[in-house]
Amino acid sequence: MTPSTPEAPDTGASADPVEFPIARSCPFSPPDAYAPMRERGTPTKVAVPGGKEAWLVTGFKDVRAALSHPASSSDARHPAFPALGDGEQAVAAELRPFIRMDPPDHTRVRRMLVGEFTVKRVREMRTAIEEICREQVEYLLSRPMPADLVGDYANRVSTTVICRLLGVPMEDLEFFRRITSVSGARTSTAEEVGAALADLFGLIDRLIDEKAQSPGDDLISRLVNGPLERGEITRHSLLSQIGITLNAGHETSRNMIPLAALDLLDNPDQLDLLREDPSLWPGAVDELLRHLSVADVITLRVATEDIPLEGATIPAGDGYIALLAAANHDPEAFPEPGRLDIARSQRNHVAFGYGVHQCVGQNLGRLEIEVALRVLFEKVPTLRPAVPVGDLPLRSSSAIFGLEEVPVSW
Repeated sequence: MTPSTPEAPDTGASADPVEFPIARSCPFSPPDAYAPMRERGTPTKVAVPGGKEAWLVTGFKDVRAALSHPASSSDARHPAFPALGDGEQAVAAELRPFIRMDPPDHTRVRRMLVGEFTVKRVREMRTAIEEICREQVEYLLSRPMPADLVGDYANRVSTTVICRLLGVPMEDLEFFRRITSVSGARTSTAEEVGAALADLFGLIDRLIDEKAQSPGDDLISRLVNGPLERGEITRHSLLSQIGITLNAGHETSRNMIPLAALDLLDNPDQLDLLREDPSLWPGAVDELLRHLSVADVITLRVATEDIPLEGATIPAGDGYIALLAAANHDPEAFPEPGRLDIARSQRNHVAFGYGVHQCVGQNLGRLEIEVALRVLFEKVPTLRPAVPVGDLPLRSSSAIFGLEEVPVSW
């Protein structure tokens, strides 16, 4: 994949591409290597798993340009698609979740979902989410110390919220945790991902039949008795779209809630501001999303035509990854980006991506994180980490960054 145009990116000093993904050294910061890449001003060539090469786009303006260009393709069937896991491309190419589609297919499927995640509809869910978070914080407090903020709170909150939205019965929390852990891990093979998703699709398939006969007030019921019944989507595609909605809705919040709680505990002056003035919570959530950027490497793309950036061009046919954490820590866009500042005026971060593929569930994600954190700190004011943050195991092999466990005391 050697660029042939004079405006192609500079590959850097080394002839050998950098190995990617790159691990974080601190859970609150992007990988250290991102800053020098961004300062160079042009995309960096990297070697991704499976023997492919791709470009990393790191600057804030370039990331937005690369994600909003009409030649930016998310189609996993493209040979140059820069998958970061052995099973990722094969499964996505077969199942075709809408996040791995291009318009007009992407537009058609997204339109079926977007009405469920409007500001108005999400606002109507606040009371239910508050009830869920209060129930789960009581469960956390019932556990022997140190309890696990991931398994005993965040996972339970995120799974319950997305399952209620979809209309999926909450019979086994660990079932959903296992499915998302396997399907979202870069170390999983295509066979392992396929087996995990087969279990999930088996559950959803049964629900489709049930809700066709007895619909409820939930997303699956509305999709089954709307687009599916009218022939606007196939059953196979519906399974895929429900599966990715459940996975994405679970994983992002499951990882953000404990990591954001630790970030606030690590910045007690910011937490004090929130305790003094709870009206600051919505802005604080946006700043935490920017600061942590857990979906950093989800934006895998292929350039179907040359894509011009400020200092270079991504050549047609090449794969690239627009790094959200690198963009959200660009000092030209966010002064002192490493500092958590809940009063920061800039709200134009790209934590939910950018362009036509910007996260369809971002309104729900913001509300869920806000309520989960606010209830947690109101009910457990003495919450503290039970081990040093530097000793916590990182989920570096997952599509969404997070922590494996967070032991806490109070």
